[in-house]
Amino acid sequence: MLRLLGSQRRMCDGVSRRDLLHVGGLGLYGLTLGNAAPLLAAVDDPAALAPGFGKAKRCIMLFLFGAAPQHETFDPKPDAPVEIQGELRGIASSLPGVPICEGLPQTARVTDRLTIVRSMTHPFPLHCVAYALNGMPAYTTDVETKPRDPTLWPYVGSIADYMWSQRDAGRTAVSGVPRHMGLPWVFNSQVDDLGLLAGPYAAFLGQQYDPVWAKFEGKPLTVAPKCRHEQTKEYTDPYSSIEPGGKFVFDGAGQFQEQVTINRFNERKVLLEQLDTARSSIDRAATARIYNSQQARAMSLLTSPAVREALDVTKETPTMRERYGHTLFGQSCLAARRLVEAGSQFVSVFWDAYGTYFSGAWDTHQNHYPRLKQYLLPGFDAAFSALILDLEQRGMLEDTLVLCLSEHGRTPQIDSKPVGAARHHWSQVYSMALAGGGVKRGAVVGRSDKIGGTVADTPISPKDIQATTFHLLGIDPHAVVHDQQHRPYPIAGDGQVRPELLA
Repeated sequence: MLRLLGSQRRMCDGVSRRDLLHVGGLGLYGLTLGNAAPLLAAVDDPAALAPGFGKAKRCIMLFLFGAAPQHETFDPKPDAPVEIQGELRGIASSLPGVPICEGLPQTARVTDRLTIVRSMTHPFPLHCVAYALNGMPAYTTDVETKPRDPTLWPYVGSIADYMWSQRDAGRTAVSGVPRHMGLPWVFNSQVDDLGLLAGPYAAFLGQQYDPVWAKFEGKPLTVAPKCRHEQTKEYTDPYSSIEPGGKFVFDGAGQFQEQVTINRFNERKVLLEQLDTARSSIDRAATARIYNSQQARAMSLLTSPAVREALDVTKETPTMRERYGHTLFGQSCLAARRLVEAGSQFVSVFWDAYGTYFSGAWDTHQNHYPRLKQYLLPGFDAAFSALILDLEQRGMLEDTLVLCLSEHGRTPQIDSKPVGAARHHWSQVYSMALAGGGVKRGAVVGRSDKIGGTVADTPISPKDIQATTFHLLGIDPHAVVHDQQHRPYPIAGDGQVRPELLA
């Protein structure tokens, strides 16, 4: 369940009566001056920058945790030996001369709307979600399971949320929908063998800039192919299929708890107003902005039906829901479209591990081909292609940036020893896709070598993608923020805007 302010203590718990008081403002003394990191750079002359500045009004980020294989997605190698090419071949796409994996036939039909990057690269073949999604210059596994580690930098979505909040403080209150949302639940919160992972958090900007997480409620229907053959438990996995009645909710945030009546809530609101007048002993100038924004955000979620309406995918036609696919990823992508349509500006959809973390999601150290053929590729293909076409048909693709990425790729050489084969971690070269929001239509940027093992030309780093994303969203990619110790942090690290990606 949802904890509005991103508390490390109860990321998935409900908003209790005590939390309601805290979120409503009675936890004032828990705020710190360090949460008010100043904006130190802004764009004075957007026209002087590369094309497309501010073209995207919103962003949907799709993250395939575990690392999707470049060979079986956007960079097949039809002329490579079988131990490289594998069991899945390339097929023609709507972009002449650009094959993609045969497991993505619907995506092949929308390739002419995409920019495909085949030369992503970085030095960390780890599950470096935080590294891939913030400006930090290096990464170690020490921080992977520490989402609040002080060495982490702010998530790209949190940076965008923070910058927008400085520029347009009333946007969330007006729409009733949070500017920054996360689906389908708190990242990596549905596994048996590990806690939350680092990545989509605001770090020193303050927890008010974490994503506001929804939670999926619904019954999974099928058992996914095993991640590891030695695992004793099988999982009925919602990423494989879900019942049509499944839905996204804000437990405790979108409705009053049963024991909290409207009268009691109003009494608390009056008490809060009285406390507001009594806090003159606190440094008002340093605290008021954050306090008020948190209070407004909490009150908006508690009283407005806008979030519940936007998340309610059952309001879509059966045909539309079927088009996205009755999988958790498919319905999350549909909910993401509804959220941006309702006013959200940065929505993150994570396909993360379920049941078991080790070798979960797209991390195919075993059973590579059964998982790809029966589970991963069909679910992704339906959802991704439907999202692109849906946004286009609604006239939203031109100003909605869609990112589809992983933390790294997978080895060019197939490991035939495990049952079902395997590809292991690989970051020397991998692929991603972008669409809409000021990027080129029908383009391939960069090239891997003949086996998909190294970059042949135009290396692009995750930091470059972040810088380009900020640029398209109308945020100076060279802006700097400070942490609580007043140390400067460039928001995209050493990333640069890549003109190759821009329309």
